[in-house]
Amino acid sequence: MITPEQVFLWSENKQELPPRAVLVTCDDGLLNNLTDMLPVLQDEKVSCLFFVTGAALDNKPQMLWHEELYLMLMAAREGFFTVSVDSTRFESCLGSFEQRNSQWWMLVKRLSQCDRATRQEFLRATREELGFREEWKSAYLDDPVLRRRFLMLGVPELKQLVAAGVSIAAHTLTHPILSQLSTELAYHEIAASRRRLEEALGIEVCALAYPFGDPESLTTRELELAERAGYRCAFVNFGGGFGADMPRFAIPRVNINSDMGLGEFEANISGFYRGMRQRFYGAEHISRSVLPGCLQQERNEIVQESGEGFGHLGFSKKSRARQVEEHCS
Repeated sequence: MITPEQVFLWSENKQELPPRAVLVTCDDGLLNNLTDMLPVLQDEKVSCLFFVTGAALDNKPQMLWHEELYLMLMAAREGFFTVSVDSTRFESCLGSFEQRNSQWWMLVKRLSQCDRATRQEFLRATREELGFREEWKSAYLDDPVLRRRFLMLGVPELKQLVAAGVSIAAHTLTHPILSQLSTELAYHEIAASRRRLEEALGIEVCALAYPFGDPESLTTRELELAERAGYRCAFVNFGGGFGADMPRFAIPRVNINSDMGLGEFEANISGFYRGMRQRFYGAEHISRSVLPGCLQQERNEIVQESGEGFGHLGFSKKSRARQVEEHCS
């Protein structure tokens, strides 16, 4: 198990990593990072790099906007609905889980193009259109388990993590799909999140994790913007780990989700999966259905099986559907 600083130095070609090196990272900055994860890390004496959004600095309890949208769409009754806010209009018919998941992802892409105020107004209008009460989120904010899962960390909690020696990194200001934004807005999301975290916590923020982090969410532009913003490195959410030859601002990761069993976890961490892909496809083989166009031209390209929908949120479609079914009404 290695530390974030070791990875930063490695990404800058200043240090080699030991064989079978593993760095633990965690995205989104949820409350359970402090209440559930930190005690385990401390007991095991393992370092972790926590990626948090600038929204965590607002000092008010809140969910990630795309998860709030997802919970509403999954809990809503079947039928047509229409929501209009400014120039953003959306019409759909809510039916099966697969259809709702598809509509959710379509909305995430469209709302990523909006500013934060428009996004929040769209969520409010959606809540009213779907017939939810204004206090509908209290089911998540008042339940101790769901609160830890869905509520974001605030400044006091982040300072507790820093005091415990935890490394904090950036995850943009509001967690949009960066590839959907203009260059100006994308740079603001990337650069301002670093600046705000450093000012609020009095630390140096060295790394960035791209929101969602899948091949659809970034291009070479985002890699260049991360470098221009002063980060030492940045992480994607696919690619198979440190063995892959990827750019310093697209360091690959193995995505671990709640449905992954111990055997699959060991196969990922040990490099078994990557070794098998290289054996059958060759180290130079590329999966064009996975790697974004910006990375398909890299010298050593890899095969990676990337999930869709909620894989990048730490939940497979199956586990998220089960969770919503149990806790939404």
